[in-house]
Amino acid sequence: MARKISSGIVHELPADLKKILSSNKEVLAKWEGLTPLARNEFICWVVSVKKQETREEHVKRVYEDLMNGKRRPCCWAGCVHRNKRGK
Repeated sequence: MARKISSGIVHELPADLKKILSSNKEVLAKWEGLTPLARNEFICWVVSVKKQETREEHVKRVYEDLMNGKRRPCCWAGCVHRNKRGK
């Protein structure tokens, strides 16, 4: 049986991001080592783009960033969905 992968505090883990996280035990361990808020930031960063090609780049970048020890998306203001004032 497949292990459940943690989501964020507002966003559920999308299938494309789940697939890439599941592809490598090391990256999955790094993902699970993030706080729920940090996971939420990565998920929102992936799902908030408009173009599919940009989303694919973001999914790939999450993998690379985690493998490089990063714990948040770089150069991004953060998830506006976690705070009603962020609209």
